[in-house]
Amino acid sequence: MTTRQFILFAIPSLIWGSTWYAIKFQLGTVDPLLSVAYRFMLAGILLLAYCFASGRKMKFRLREHGLMLLLGLCLFGINYWFVYQAETILTSGVVAVIFSLIIFFNIFFNAILLKGKIKRDVLLAAILGVGGTALLFKNELSSFNLGTGDWTVLLLCLGGLTFASLGNIISAYKQKKGIPVLPANAFGMLYGGLAMFLLVLLLKKPLVFEATASYGISLLYLAIFGSIVAFSTYLKLLGEIGPDRSVYIALITPAIALLISTFFEGYRWDVYAVLGILLLFSGNILALRLKTKKTSS
Repeated sequence: MTTRQFILFAIPSLIWGSTWYAIKFQLGTVDPLLSVAYRFMLAGILLLAYCFASGRKMKFRLREHGLMLLLGLCLFGINYWFVYQAETILTSGVVAVIFSLIIFFNIFFNAILLKGKIKRDVLLAAILGVGGTALLFKNELSSFNLGTGDWTVLLLCLGGLTFASLGNIISAYKQKKGIPVLPANAFGMLYGGLAMFLLVLLLKKPLVFEATASYGISLLYLAIFGSIVAFSTYLKLLGEIGPDRSVYIALITPAIALLISTFFEGYRWDVYAVLGILLLFSGNILALRLKTKKTSS
């Protein structure tokens, strides 16, 4: 990987590592589905304004808007609704471990839909990463019991990562078709947010807004940094190195989230967490070095 690609890797990793903490301030008064709608409608409007102000190409064919609608539904809508809903019941650690499985979904969908190759070394790096994530949250996993309600939430998590993975593949496909990242993200976020708002109306959920500093600031942070900045850099990286390797960001973010939790929530590290970190970084180093070798060969 080039220095620029490492920067593209680092930015969303650091931001999404902090959003696990920020999302907690979104849960409570406002229904998770409505919070997702607020987040991505706001992000879409802000990013559209930036794209128009910077003179970017904003005229697209109907078929291209169809791709951006699919991107919005998968990556900026249903995916996040499921994750927010799951976090109202499960701990963020359990959700993080389940969501780390997205790496296998990306490898699979990349092979099936984009005709990419499944390589043993890539799978090894994925196993190291997921294993490290599981060790990081060993205590939370050990207290997780699959009761009747938990099965429903588990299915929500798996559904969320399926939609997120398909969103990754759609982004890679549209970039191959010459659709630029920023305008596609702007329309996709707006479409995803509007679709979730329509679902709020259809499900007759209360239209409320929590007028508190914690909710408002976390919403702005999630919309600007967690959505616009993080997704713009991540999807740009995805287009350059592929969805099978760029998704290793999803494995680094829980580790960063724990570092933040150490300072703000009093998280205490043990030998399992340290071993988990070592496995996580081993998997990431293996994945990124593999891409570097391939690029330089």
